[in-house]
Amino acid sequence: MVPSHVLLVANRTATDPPLIEAVRLRAEQSQAVFHLLVPATPTGLHRLVDPEVAGREAADERLQLALPALEDAAGDLVTGHVGDANPLAAIQDALHGRAYDEIILSTLPWRVSRWMRLDLPSKVRALGVRVTHISATGAEQPARALERVA
Repeated sequence: MVPSHVLLVANRTATDPPLIEAVRLRAEQSQAVFHLLVPATPTGLHRLVDPEVAGREAADERLQLALPALEDAAGDLVTGHVGDANPLAAIQDALHGRAYDEIILSTLPWRVSRWMRLDLPSKVRALGVRVTHISATGAEQPARALERVA
């Protein structure tokens, strides 16, 4: 059986329990290869001054912290990279670089999430790849969300 390729997209939630649990549940469903994309998110004045460079170091730190926990949940190697500051552009770049069968998108709660204000989950769904949205609120339980993916 050929494994599914799953793109994980997270920034500040890359090490949060809802994403870790979603990966564990997805890995239990069928064979999958996981790759974590962490968009570099500049903060403060860096968003205006040097958005191409700012946020990359913090994103790389999150990536390095998240990979061991995600590998433990997946039961296998999880790869990853830091992407563009624009999360949609980062996802599009990843999709152009490799064929992914599905995306698990992890966001902060809608009250504080810039990605939710941008309606990122809907925009990612429009790219034609199956999307599971996980929120740090736990409002959408990973098991229920993954049932829709299967």
